[in-house]
Amino acid sequence: MKKFDNYKSNLLVFSKAKDEDLENEFIISGIIDKFYIQFELAWKVLKELLRYEGNRVANTGSPREIIKAAYATYEFIDEEVWLSMLRERNNMTHVYNGEEARELVKKIIDQYIPTFCQLKEAIESQYSEILDTLS
Repeated sequence: MKKFDNYKSNLLVFSKAKDEDLENEFIISGIIDKFYIQFELAWKVLKELLRYEGNRVANTGSPREIIKAAYATYEFIDEEVWLSMLRERNNMTHVYNGEEARELVKKIIDQYIPTFCQLKEAIESQYSEILDTLS
């Protein structure tokens, strides 16, 4: 699945965030931007998997509905964490304060990147046989 390939590719780079200079504003901004991209790729991958599973919610374009349906379908989705990521993604344009940005980056590194890695592993485990056949 091309979307999952893109997801893994972005995650490979994104997961190195903890090794960067977290005092550098440019790096902080880049991590936040990468989070936005990773989240977008994640919910779209979930949407494709739900479509494969025959879930009609996949026909909507709402990330919130996709996350809720994924939580109901997959045991590897922590609804609270994913809805928190959705809120962070939606509020990113309102992060002007440097301290708020550093706090967000800490949350991204400590909680969200591991969640994205967990999703990757769960998808590879559950769908290894058919990933190449999905669009």
